[in-house]
Amino acid sequence: MKILAIIQARMGSTRLPGKVLKKILDKPLLEYQIERLRKCQTLDQIVIATTTKVADKPLVDFCQSLGVSYYRGSEEDVLSRYYEAATLYDGDVIVRLTSDCPIIDPEVVDKVVTSYLNNPVYDYVSNTLERSYPRGLDTSLITYSSLKEAYHKADDNLDREHVTRYIYNRPNEYDLLNISNDKNASHHRWTVDTNEDFRLITKIIESLYPVNPDFVLADMLHLLNENPDWVKINKHIEQKKS
Repeated sequence: MKILAIIQARMGSTRLPGKVLKKILDKPLLEYQIERLRKCQTLDQIVIATTTKVADKPLVDFCQSLGVSYYRGSEEDVLSRYYEAATLYDGDVIVRLTSDCPIIDPEVVDKVVTSYLNNPVYDYVSNTLERSYPRGLDTSLITYSSLKEAYHKADDNLDREHVTRYIYNRPNEYDLLNISNDKNASHHRWTVDTNEDFRLITKIIESLYPVNPDFVLADMLHLLNENPDWVKINKHIEQKKS
């Protein structure tokens, strides 16, 4: 069984253009994410799924410089981009990630994947069906067969854009499993979509990375408990509707 992590990434962003390659401590955000995912015990391969647009060529160059696999597909039909990438790289199980999560926790990713491996009867396993983790640690797993079915059946534009929406909106047709954190920390926002988000992530990385590049969820929560004003930096930001 091949477990394939696919990160959707593009340079275009309505609120923070070029965010995935914005640098903190002279390293692009996407490089932090890849570095952290490489620490996962359950992933066999990481693929960046970007678009065929000329504007996304810097992402291809970035992948080539790091020796990371990539695929270029449709900008708007992200479902097809995922399906085609999963097919090309022979994934049996797909871990869906987004490039706005630079401080993704490898332990959380492994928890989601291991939950599936311990009981592989599910079509979809995620820590976002009922949120208890900080936004920015989002991890979803979908079987290749379910992804293929969604690719062929989904005809709603939102389902094509949001990849797993077709699956999780049909709990009577697919077996879904939610992964919960021990304590509800869903009020934290560690994704990067605005300048405020970037400011907070900058503070977290600059504080933790030089001391311990392997920092995890508990380290981040401890840091923000010690600096409660930091949470206010992006508290007012509303997540884009999916």
